Amino acid sequence: MNLPAPRISRAALRTCRDSGQALPIYITVVAGLLFLAFAYFAVGQAGAARNGAQSAADAAALAAAQDARDQVREALLGSLDEPADWPVLLEGQRYDAVRACLAAGGFAQRNDAAVAGDGCRQLSDDRQGFTVQVRTTGGMGASVIPGTENEQAKARATAVIEPKCALRPDEEPGGGGTGDEPPEPEPGAGDDPKPEPGAGDKDKDRDSRHLNLMCDGQEWSIDPEEPDPAHPDFPRAADLFSVKLAD
Repeated sequence: MNLPAPRISRAALRTCRDSGQALPIYITVVAGLLFLAFAYFAVGQAGAARNGAQSAADAAALAAAQDARDQVREALLGSLDEPADWPVLLEGQRYDAVRACLAAGGFAQRNDAAVAGDGCRQLSDDRQGFTVQVRTTGGMGASVIPGTENEQAKARATAVIEPKCALRPDEEPGGGGTGDEPPEPEPGAGDDPKPEPGAGDKDKDRDSRHLNLMCDGQEWSIDPEEPDPAHPDFPRAADLFSVKLAD
């Protein structure tokens, strides 16, 4: 006995056709959303790489300036018997820029970066310091954006050395009277014996040879004949100069 074939309504046929036509659209939309998600992820990778490169550049520039600052302090200690050199050294000059740039390269490596070629340079303006350019040593990784897997981020930073000290002027020797000084006592039997001529001159001359500094309100007096850099009261490099990032 033959049974009649089931009849499919036109509405059901229309629904099946619509579903078949919508499926490619859904697939296209999902694929597009996935592509955008991976693209945003690639953008995030690039941003993280740039931030890492900037951190490495900042660290490298600060390292170069700090090494130069330490060199100047060493030079100052070595020139305690050369007062003519003190003003220049207190301005943060006379250091080996090559040695400072080697320190910059070391700090860049610690941050997965490298100084790019001649990317470490001493400032050419009236400031003391360095400009350092670095690039990351690793690529950004595979992504949906072609050619970015081996792309390296670059960044630049500048650090300056700013003096914090100035030579403290020696005390002015006593001069002429102002009219308010008491009169000198007349010679008599009760007078104290006069000091021998030149008795205090030696102490005064010795004090005048000291390196007398005023550093942000802190006074230092360094005896060239008895320098003690290890003493806790002896000025450190950070007491003499400040190092900071600049534009």
